[in-house]
Amino acid sequence: MIASRTPLGNDLPFGSAFLVLALLVCLGTALMSLEPGQAAQEHVREPPHLILINGVIYTGDSARPRARAIAIHGERIVAVGSNREIRTLAGPKTRVTDLRGRFAMPGFNDAHIHLASGGQARLRIDFEGVKSLAEFQQRIRARLNEYQPGEWITGRGWDHTLWPEQLFPTRRDLDAVSAAHPMIFWRVDGHVAVANSLALEMAGIARETKNPDGGEIERDAAGESTGMLKENAIGLVERRVPPLTGAQRRHAIELALAEAARFGVTSLQDNSSWADFLVYAELKEEGRLTARITEWLPFLEPLDRIEQMQREGGTSDPWLKTGALKAIVDGSLGSRTAAMLAPYSDGPSTSGILRIDPDELKRMAVERDKAGFQLAFHAIGDRTNRVCLDAFAA
Repeated sequence: MIASRTPLGNDLPFGSAFLVLALLVCLGTALMSLEPGQAAQEHVREPPHLILINGVIYTGDSARPRARAIAIHGERIVAVGSNREIRTLAGPKTRVTDLRGRFAMPGFNDAHIHLASGGQARLRIDFEGVKSLAEFQQRIRARLNEYQPGEWITGRGWDHTLWPEQLFPTRRDLDAVSAAHPMIFWRVDGHVAVANSLALEMAGIARETKNPDGGEIERDAAGESTGMLKENAIGLVERRVPPLTGAQRRHAIELALAEAARFGVTSLQDNSSWADFLVYAELKEEGRLTARITEWLPFLEPLDRIEQMQREGGTSDPWLKTGALKAIVDGSLGSRTAAMLAPYSDGPSTSGILRIDPDELKRMAVERDKAGFQLAFHAIGDRTNRVCLDAFAA
């Protein structure tokens, strides 16, 4: 994948059958302004910086869905057409790249992503694809020598539904690996996590600890914590984990942006923290932001704080701006925390968790809507969808 902010030369690496060119562009008016067969010269006031020829180019224009060549000036597509038409636009400094028959298209937009947490997962133990509890434990053992005594160990990506027994891991499973480090490991969806005994102790979670609103501390038959923390209960331990340094946060984001670029994702609607947004702003200022980002703001923050974020982040910059407010109202099906109208067939003791009181959600939704914000709700379970629809109706 090639982004328009990455220097393009005449010699491109063609390691696969097709080259998908991820163009960081505002596609609409530039492409739709051209009529089929029309020479593009009158639409181009200055010579383009880049011309691509001999390609199979998807335009997104139903009247002209394919073209052989494309001209780009700065961050915009300014013309598409035949090789001859587009070559006539070249100036003395225009770079001309021969696609040699490869396919090219505008970059992908990711409509819902948690970019920063995806990058931060690369700094932790990765449990993606683990097929058993034993393999889960081995991934931790293999990394123990990287941590100082007493240092927190974190990770993400396990999925118990891939394991033969299909049971959640427990604190005892983690204690068997090491009792010298506090540990917390998030499931692949991020809606539940397992912590070891030391982490629970450091968080003050004991037999008498009550469940937080919108969360659950899973307990065994004797009333002791199993180590599994659901939804808002994760925060009891999570807040004890030392925060990332500024350098770590930036490195994680750079890793995530590089992966997005590798797969041709050039614009995205992100739901990360304000601290992450400030890193995006830093990268943009340096000319190193490689995707257009619309940042969703936290619905649950006080309204005056949200309005301050919007003022600081802006709403109009094509590369970086704030957008909708995001609320996570329940969990996921795999974690059995999506709030359902009936108990789970494979977990009849639960029907999921609503993370926000319905009346409070309705009150806050009305308030934020009146302030002019777009609302976006994570709502997986059928009960949650009814609650959210009631809030929208209000």
